[in-house]
Amino acid sequence: MSAPAIATGRQWPEELDRLLHALPEWFGLEQSIAEYVAAAHVLPTVAALLDGAVVGLCVVRRHNDATAEIEVLAVDRTRHRTGIGRALLDAVERDARTDRVRLLEVKTRGPSGRSPEYERTRAFYEAVGFLPLEERTDIWGAENPCLIMVKPLRRSSMA
Repeated sequence: MSAPAIATGRQWPEELDRLLHALPEWFGLEQSIAEYVAAAHVLPTVAALLDGAVVGLCVVRRHNDATAEIEVLAVDRTRHRTGIGRALLDAVERDARTDRVRLLEVKTRGPSGRSPEYERTRAFYEAVGFLPLEERTDIWGAENPCLIMVKPLRRSSMA
């Protein structure tokens, strides 16, 4: 498989809606999908394209001068484990470093909320350098523990 083309500078909310609805094991709550899609209308987004088709999206929220958060990352199920998620995060990190962001954050389901799908998600984020910071039940509720993961970003030699 060829490497995806990475695109920025616009939003793809309809494509995000399509991707999230096709991944109910991860994104099964309509209210959450609607919130992610609403955010995708206005927040910076990175897309992975294969033959012109969107196969992955990453929406980023900037919290302050030092910190940005992965609001949502979704990759077409048929393209899991092909490097698309990593390519999206590489692009996000490059942009973040250019903007002098020093810490990248992501929230995902915590390990106390047993889920094979989210075990894979956490393993992915750990493989790309994220560290577990803390698990909390006051963000999404006791039935859906939230694990906050962070990745310190080193400044590039060109920065």
